[in-house]
Amino acid sequence: MRKVSIHTVVLAGLLCAPVFAQRADVFPEAPFAHLRPSYSALAWDVASPETLEGRANSCASTRSILLDVVARDRNGQHPHEVPVWQLSDSQAFLFVSGMTIDADGAPNAYHPDDTGLDELANAGTPAHWNGIITDRDGNPLIQQESDPFPGYYISCTSLSDRTKKFTDPARYVDASKIPYVVLPQGVAERGGAQLGDFAIVKNLRNGKSSFAIYADIGTLGEGSVALADALGIWSNARHGGASDGILYLLFPGSGNQQPRTLSDIQNESEKLLSRWSGTQKLFSCAEGDDPVSAAENF
Repeated sequence: MRKVSIHTVVLAGLLCAPVFAQRADVFPEAPFAHLRPSYSALAWDVASPETLEGRANSCASTRSILLDVVARDRNGQHPHEVPVWQLSDSQAFLFVSGMTIDADGAPNAYHPDDTGLDELANAGTPAHWNGIITDRDGNPLIQQESDPFPGYYISCTSLSDRTKKFTDPARYVDASKIPYVVLPQGVAERGGAQLGDFAIVKNLRNGKSSFAIYADIGTLGEGSVALADALGIWSNARHGGASDGILYLLFPGSGNQQPRTLSDIQNESEKLLSRWSGTQKLFSCAEGDDPVSAAENF
């Protein structure tokens, strides 16, 4: 789980278990969510009313502003504004950002010697692990001989199969096999999305798209290794990703709060898209307007 990204919106990552989740306060009187990470200097600002009004009136027949997010890096610099739009004829919401790569849930994501798919630093710190499971004393648990990658830590995702044991690597959504998206808790709550809901993600640079599932709580503009592969993005969790031009469409209430197979994600998302008039409606709403202004120069 990435906690820092240089060219994308950055919000501090969350622990896999909901009980450890970062606090999120959503203020109904203002069109934004203000997250208060427990260990990051990151903050969200709200844009001026004039800016919001102008955005809400554009493409008004198909969308309206849901959130207007301004994220800053840990030094309070490099503001990056990301409007989150809600479609007027459904609960679906969309935004355009970059993509950092999430390896969480892959059994070979993190290793004590930092030789896993992702840097061990992205799993947290000894006092605050957030991408691997721990015992009651906070010590990270290591896979045994019967597990897929003995010697590696057991990496977790917020979405999990609760019919499996807490220490079973298969309980979690494997980032290397399942295309999934990550959302900050405040954005998900404001948009009505729950873990297990379905999404459609499009790479505006090359036109590739993929169905996905919302499987982890963390930063805005983050996707699994498998999702990056499907979108033609360099999927290396240490160095890959895209700086901008990735369109995310979420369908709140579409899932069952359970992990799903690739076939399930494909079939259920196709049904949603069909009922919603197909991809042409989605991309006609986004093209040539604020959400993809950064992508028009590709």
